[in-house]
Amino acid sequence: MSAASSTPHDLRSATRTLDPALIKLLHELKPGDRIRVKQRVRVGSSGEWPAETEGTFRSVNYLATGLATDRAPEDDIVVITVHFAKKNGELSSITLDEHSKIEPIKG
Repeated sequence: MSAASSTPHDLRSATRTLDPALIKLLHELKPGDRIRVKQRVRVGSSGEWPAETEGTFRSVNYLATGLATDRAPEDDIVVITVHFAKKNGELSSITLDEHSKIEPIKG
C-alpha cells in the first residue's frame, strides 16, 4: 500500500492549524513505519500533562465529530486521525491538534 492510498490528499482540520511539517510527514509515512506520537492531555479545566506513545503507522483519515454546527460553531466538525498499532498489538488512534508531534523512528 502506498502512502497516497493511506493518507487523504488534502489534510485539513476544520478549526485547527496544523504544522505544515507534520502534514508533510503524514504524506510521507507508509503503513508499517514506526512512529512516536507526542501530545498534551488536558486535565480538568486548567491543567495538562505530556503524553507519548510509539507504534506502527497504519493510516490517516478523518473523524467527523460534534452534534450540530448551529449549537457550537467553534466545535471541531472534522479532525485528522492517525491510526497505529502499539507494540502489544493494540490498535490505537489519535486525533491531531496544533500541539501534536509525530516523529518517525529509525531502525
